Amino acid sequence: MTDVQVPKGGRVRLASVTGDLRAERNVTIDVEGKLSISGVALFEGNAEITGDMECREFGSRDGTVRVQGALTVAGNLRTVDGALFIGGELSAQRVDVDRELHVRGPARAREFEVGGVLDGEGPLTAERVSVGGRLRLRGRLEARSVEAGGAVELGDVSLEKLEVGGIVHVGGGEIRDSIDVGGRFVAEAALKFGSLEVGGLGELRGDGFGGSIDVGGVFTARQNLTFTKLEVGGIGSIRGQAKGDSVDIGGKFEVQGGLDLSGRLEVGGAIAVGESLSGERVEIGGTLEARRAVFRGSAEIGGAVRTREGLKASSIELNRRSRAVGPLVGGRVELGRGSRAEEIYGETVVLEDKAEARRIVAETVKLEDGSTVEEVVFSRDLEMGRGVHLRSPPQRVASLPPFPL
Repeated sequence: MTDVQVPKGGRVRLASVTGDLRAERNVTIDVEGKLSISGVALFEGNAEITGDMECREFGSRDGTVRVQGALTVAGNLRTVDGALFIGGELSAQRVDVDRELHVRGPARAREFEVGGVLDGEGPLTAERVSVGGRLRLRGRLEARSVEAGGAVELGDVSLEKLEVGGIVHVGGGEIRDSIDVGGRFVAEAALKFGSLEVGGLGELRGDGFGGSIDVGGVFTARQNLTFTKLEVGGIGSIRGQAKGDSVDIGGKFEVQGGLDLSGRLEVGGAIAVGESLSGERVEIGGTLEARRAVFRGSAEIGGAVRTREGLKASSIELNRRSRAVGPLVGGRVELGRGSRAEEIYGETVVLEDKAEARRIVAETVKLEDGSTVEEVVFSRDLEMGRGVHLRSPPQRVASLPPFPL
């Protein structure tokens, strides 16, 4: 075995080394074909390798090593307080770089751990990728887990888990388990995911297929979205069709298509749905707008409801001074004090003090003090308080006409 030592500032031409290669600061190694090292390649300071290189182990310290071609390491690659630039393909068992790693070709290792910047042009395959600062890959990324402290920019991905402290921009693909981002998350194309949790802003620019979504600030889906639970602290927007289990929005929510839920809908502010809205139960602090809205359980509206075809639920409650445009259809429908509605259909309809309705069709009708109704059709009971104003005599019928919806 013959080790090779390259002195400080030296320039040598090598094709193979039977043993270890040790290079001091500011060296240049001109490669004839491929530099093959049977042992360990160690670099102290800056170095330039003009072609492909392969070795059993790779190590560098206190400088930048540039390999113009491919770098193949049978074992581990370790850089202490330094940077590594690879002009071609990179292959190793484990890659550990303190500062920066730049790779122009495909990169493969069981584990990548970079303290500062990992920048790649080609595809990267690993079990685990951990970057303390910025991660940018233009090629496809396949890994079990990816962690980064700063900004992340990825193309197509196939991951189990993604955890980033700052900003994430992905092309699309699949993240099967979870996405956890402290700042902002953007997916350009269709994305499948297990769960998505974002502290600030979340945006899906292609179709989204996933589980739970939890966004602290603003969430936007520009295409169709399928989910289990959607929870947004501020404003939510879906520009296509949406289907899921439950929705909880702190502020305003807009769906340009339809929204089909198997569970509850809760919005602190206003919700506007371009097409049909359905779910188990709904609670809206402000205004609900939709072409039609059908809920199997209860509906409670704090401000106003506007539909073209109607709102239907097992029970409907409009809070004080609420407004309803479009039919209200329910088992029990109750208008709070000073509320107004057009048509109301139900088993039991209650108008509290000074509430108004144009038409009521129900089995039982209760009109409290000062309420106003143009037309009342009932089949069982009618109860009226003081000062009730009926613009036409109430009609008692043996059976009620069919209800809308």
